[in-house]
Amino acid sequence: MSLSQRLDQRQSQTLVMTPQLQQAIKLLQMSNMELGDFVEQEIEKNPLLERGDSAPAEAPISDIVAGQTEHSVPLGADAAPLDGNITETPAENANEEVWAADGYGAEDRFASTGSGGNFDDDEFSEAQQVAEKPSLRDHLLAQINVDFTDATDRIIAATLVEMLDEAGYLPADLELMRTQLGATAEHFEAIIARLQRFDPCGIFARSLHECLALQLHEKDRLDPAMGLLLQNLDLLARRENNALMRACNVDAEDLADMIAEIRALNPKPALAFASDVSVPIVPDVMLRPTHNKEGDGWHVELNTETLPRVLANERYYTQIQGNLSKKADKDYIADHWQQANWLVKALHQRATTILKVATEIVKQQDAFFVHGVHHLKPLILKDIALLVEMHESTVSRVTQNKYIATPRGLFELKYFFTTALARSDGGADMSSESVRARIRAMIENEKPTAILSDDHLSMMLRGEGIDIARRTVAKYREAMNIPTSALRRREKRT
Repeated sequence: MSLSQRLDQRQSQTLVMTPQLQQAIKLLQMSNMELGDFVEQEIEKNPLLERGDSAPAEAPISDIVAGQTEHSVPLGADAAPLDGNITETPAENANEEVWAADGYGAEDRFASTGSGGNFDDDEFSEAQQVAEKPSLRDHLLAQINVDFTDATDRIIAATLVEMLDEAGYLPADLELMRTQLGATAEHFEAIIARLQRFDPCGIFARSLHECLALQLHEKDRLDPAMGLLLQNLDLLARRENNALMRACNVDAEDLADMIAEIRALNPKPALAFASDVSVPIVPDVMLRPTHNKEGDGWHVELNTETLPRVLANERYYTQIQGNLSKKADKDYIADHWQQANWLVKALHQRATTILKVATEIVKQQDAFFVHGVHHLKPLILKDIALLVEMHESTVSRVTQNKYIATPRGLFELKYFFTTALARSDGGADMSSESVRARIRAMIENEKPTAILSDDHLSMMLRGEGIDIARRTVAKYREAMNIPTSALRRREKRT
């Protein structure tokens, strides 16, 4: 066999991600608030960009706010009109500051999940410690994406996340929210009960009593005596131990042990996370009902109050360009003019895309907005992508971190789709059924000398890019009737 050299020409097509294309994708993923910060930075860097409210009226400026900012959607033929104002679901604090008024000194307070009290290492500020904490909201939404396969259940659960206060409590009265969603009392309570099994333990409680009870139940310590103690927390706060012993029917030694257990619990389970749940969310899209001679329908519009207005000043560009003599200076101004025009066009495209996708979601979920959560339609990204003639990945980016204010509350656009588990490594989303199958496969392939605990399974799944909590792994394992690691270890030994 002989070797020879030759020169061939071949044609091929490749997708090149230019910096501008990458930036356009980032713009699409941003919320209006994030976009505003980005535009402010661009205005500071580019002398040819101006804020919309600062440009002189006589200047010939290429102006773009957001392209078309509103659409109208007719109601379905069988739908009755729904009246109501656009309402948000604020996270109200339903709990009094019990620990601050419990009668104990600072050294006697119940334990929390904060730092261990060592302040010797003072080069780390409190702000740095908070910044390193994970987001509770993201932590809970990740569990919802795994645990709730039904879109109706998931949208109720996601709405409840937005109702949490800084301590991790729900308001005591949720009747208005339930009515807005159109959910039955039984269904609503069932969703709350499922959420109360989430990590951190004690989250989604509606009172201090319920928060502590959830944690004791997790520890298998919620016996009748402890239940009576929880019903008399006012006596505990006043240190009326004799009254507590009578109420709980225990002696002084048992009461001391019970009080020690209570103090070891965390009355504010959300404090271990970054405080982001109670921050008000500003909607990117607004939805309101319309009534006119053409019939009842919906009016969909972008929230222009939070949408940045960007102007590219053509007169200033022409003036400067005519006074420059050096090629480097001309190139510098020409480059910034090109960037300014690109940003204007990119913002127009972003706004048009968001409005188009949001309008189609409203059309498809018309029955939900009219009748309530039990009329939520099964929907996947591909459905909307085909209808708006876009790629699924584009629809996915549009619906991430974008909120729509409706008469039934404030919702993230992605929650109108059926569930999928988002991967932390950027790969394709996985359904909860796929995650269950992966857990089963891991357990079936475990070695008798290396039985996998729920913690270990959770770590392995995270290594594969699947963000899942240990307690969720345990729930999936129990749902598949798979024994605990301890029982599996004993079975394989025998």
